[in-house]
This record gives sequence, C-alpha cells and structure tokens, in this order.
Amino acid sequence: MKRRRIFLSSVQKELASVRVGLRDYIGADPLLKQFFDVFLFEDLPAADRRADEVYLQEVHDCDIYLGLFANEYGWEDSAGLSPTEREFNVATEQSKTRLIYVKGASDKDKHPKMRALIGRAGNELIRRRFEDLATLTPAVYASLVDYLVEHQLISVGPWDAAPCLKATLEDLDADAMQAFIRQARYARNFPLPESTAPLDLLSHLDLIDAGRPTNAAVMLFSKKPQKFFPTSEIKCAHFHGTEVAKPIPSYQTYKGTVFQLVDQAIDFVMSKIAAQVGTRSKSAQAPVTYEIPRDVVAEGIVNAVAHRDYASNASVQVMLFADRLEITNPGRLPDSLTFESLRHPHNSVPHNPLIAEPMYLTQYIERMGTGTGDMIRQCRENGLPEPTFSYRDGFVLTIARPTTENAGDLEESSGKTSGKTSGKMSGKMSGKMSGKMSGKMSGKMSGKMSGKIVELMRASPEITIAEIAVKLRRTERTVERLVRELREQEIIGRVGPAKGGHWEVLK
Repeated sequence: MKRRRIFLSSVQKELASVRVGLRDYIGADPLLKQFFDVFLFEDLPAADRRADEVYLQEVHDCDIYLGLFANEYGWEDSAGLSPTEREFNVATEQSKTRLIYVKGASDKDKHPKMRALIGRAGNELIRRRFEDLATLTPAVYASLVDYLVEHQLISVGPWDAAPCLKATLEDLDADAMQAFIRQARYARNFPLPESTAPLDLLSHLDLIDAGRPTNAAVMLFSKKPQKFFPTSEIKCAHFHGTEVAKPIPSYQTYKGTVFQLVDQAIDFVMSKIAAQVGTRSKSAQAPVTYEIPRDVVAEGIVNAVAHRDYASNASVQVMLFADRLEITNPGRLPDSLTFESLRHPHNSVPHNPLIAEPMYLTQYIERMGTGTGDMIRQCRENGLPEPTFSYRDGFVLTIARPTTENAGDLEESSGKTSGKTSGKMSGKMSGKMSGKMSGKMSGKMSGKMSGKIVELMRASPEITIAEIAVKLRRTERTVERLVRELREQEIIGRVGPAKGGHWEVLK
C-alpha cells in the first residue's frame, strides 16, 4: 500500500516545536502511521540544491498540503512572497488536498500579508483554529481520518448511524414519535399506522442498533437531545450593524430535536426582518410579504441542521446583520459537489442520511437536490442578489437583505409599526421596520402563520393539527401553541370533541 505524503508548511522558526511535535504525533499514532509520512524541510540533510527548489518540488510530490498559519509571514523573495505562500500557491495549482490550521482566536496581531493569506485560504477551504500542539493534534487527526474515509482507505459508517452509547429507549419521546407518524402519513403516505410502537418505528427507520437508539434517533426524538450532544444547539444573533459587535441586541440559544431547532431558528429570523402588509381585498387576513422569503430562510436553516457535522464541537450559527443573513454550519460539501454545482440541479448527498430521511418524510426537505436552486430563484424573483456560498470555519450561506430603497418600500407599505426591527439596511438605514398587523393577530411572527391557520380552518373546518403542521412545515407543537393563542383571542373556536368536531372562524 502506498503511503500518503504530507507536506507540513509554516514559518519554520516560529512554529519549530509544533512542527516537530505534529510529525512525531502522526508517526506514533496507531492508525495514522499506517497511511502517512510527514515531510519537514529541517529533516533534510545538507545538499547542493537551492532551498526553494527543494521545498517546491516536495509540495509538487506530496498528497496533502498541511498549512500552519500563525503571526509571522516569513522571509520574502524579490516578488514579495514568503516560502509559506509560495508553497500554498503550488498546492493550489496542483489541486492538492489542503488542510489549513490558524493559530489563535484573533488575527489582529498577525502580519498583514499573513492575514491576507488566511483570507485567501478561507475563501477556498475550511480553516480550523488551534492554540497549541494539544489543540492542534485532535483537529489534524479528524481531518486525516476524513481523508482516509473519502479516499476509501478505511470504511466507517455515518455519524448518525452509530449507536448513542449513553442513551436508552427511555430517553426518547413516544408522543413525538406518534406525532411524526401522523405528519409523515399525511405528507408522504408513510405506511406505518399511528398505533405503531416506538421500537417498531425506530426499526423501520433504521434508528436502532443492538437495542440502543442511534445518534439520529436521539436528534429526531429525544426528550433532551443536547444532554447527549451539547453542541447540536443553534445559536441565533441579531446585530444592528454589518459586523459582529457587542452589545448584541438579541441573542438566543435554541435546544431541542432537529425539527424544533429548525422551527425556532426560522421564527427568530422572521420575527426580526421587515414585512410588508397588503390589503384585505381577497380575505379577512391581510397578506404579509417578508423582505427575505420565508422559504429561502427555511431552506438555508434546514440544510444547516440536516447536513452539519454533528461530531464537531461547533454549533450552527444564524446571524442576522443589517445587510445580510449568514447561516454557518460545521461541515463541508462532499467531494462530488462544488459551490457552482449547488446552483443547478444536483444529486442529493446527505451528510446524515438517517436524519435526512425523517425530515423528508415530514416535508422539511426534498430528495432531488433542487433546494438551493429554488432558493436562488426565489431571491431573484424578489429582487435580491443570489445567495453566496463560502467556507469560513465551516460552510457559510449568505443571503443579502434588501437595499435601502427596497427596505423603504417595505416600511412605507406597512404603515405604522407594531414591532421593532432596528438596524442599518446596507449600512445606511436605521429605524423601526415591521408591519401593522390586523387587530389581535399582531405578534412575534407578524401574524403570518396565525393568518394561514385561520385561512386553512376557514377552507376546511375539519382540518387536524397534524394536517396544518404539514401544510405550514411546522411541528405540531408550534401549531398547537398558535391555535391556543387564537382561541384565547377568540379569533377561532372549536365545536365538538377533538375527534369528530370542527373549527369555526369567529372574526
């Protein structure tokens, strides 16, 4: 078996001990030492050859370029380039596998050219941060194991198929599983009846392993998923400006199943962006149009939750700025996909197939690889720039918010505000942007979801909570909460029992 050669690139003197320590770690690890050799320039014996010829030839001959970027940029040649940057350039030109690790949490003290190099690398591939050799080695180990798996040198199953060793069936929510069956039957003609026992459902979905729930089962149906996977939470933040800055006007950390995480994160974004309220010429409820279509926001968040790397210590982050929405997940595209291919119909390659399947069955996602294309189309139709994709400590989706001119139209059309979404649109506009909602229907979601529920009940008085949840792509728990609020506000009423009764729209 041919051993893969790793070229370790950095400013040699600055990271001398780290370079040697990493080489020794890979050479001593029982798994890695079977597959990899590490090249260090300082290990070469003296020879009558120019140093730059030697190290650039080694980059050309290697299988993996491993870059350690710290504060110093290093000696510069006549073109103003350091050996580290020249090595990175050759690795890029030769399409080598490139693994980049950046020292320190901040880049402010780094040489300007090193900051620029880090920026270049971040636009092309994932960077990981480290503080010392102890924090570097596990990150390198994970990356090299991923390399072995991708190149079919070792075989392991997906994370979501592994049994959760600390979980038992008692940790799962039987009511949540029954609610899932109701939604899946209505949405996709799921074959199992609502009376199916939890263990039978788990077996049908391949979510049980030797009597233990898999990681996917925990994330789908556990009473407290974050008890087992703390970083599976979603962090949502709203900033008035265009950069991360304190104080943060609004910050939430959401926990729950993948369904709950998606719903909560979507609600967070939709409650912060501007809305335009139409007239009641066609129905009792005024239609609401958001500055970013809800389906676009939902697609970005669903993809982040469904396809993230759950083995990572990072969490999904949803950050709303004055000029954009950024959704970051700790993961990356499979080798078969590129940023460009995301813009066209493509094969669906879920990172977590056992999590993706139940989300498909409840219509959170589709299988055809059209989601990102639909997101791009909807942005175009609503006068927004196309979303962009990048790598920056994970996979980043960026959705632009409207320009000042368009944002002004939203505010003018909506009349008086009942909620506050302050911020500078595109760095210029600040103030209150929300919409005047009809009577008691105003609230955190600007009445849109509640209005849709009322219209569904008006059109089909016998409609069930499960059917509403499927149509609105919400969990039953969310719909039940909104229905309870509508009943408390005496906007709707219930005639007869839960089974066999019907809804009445009172206002």
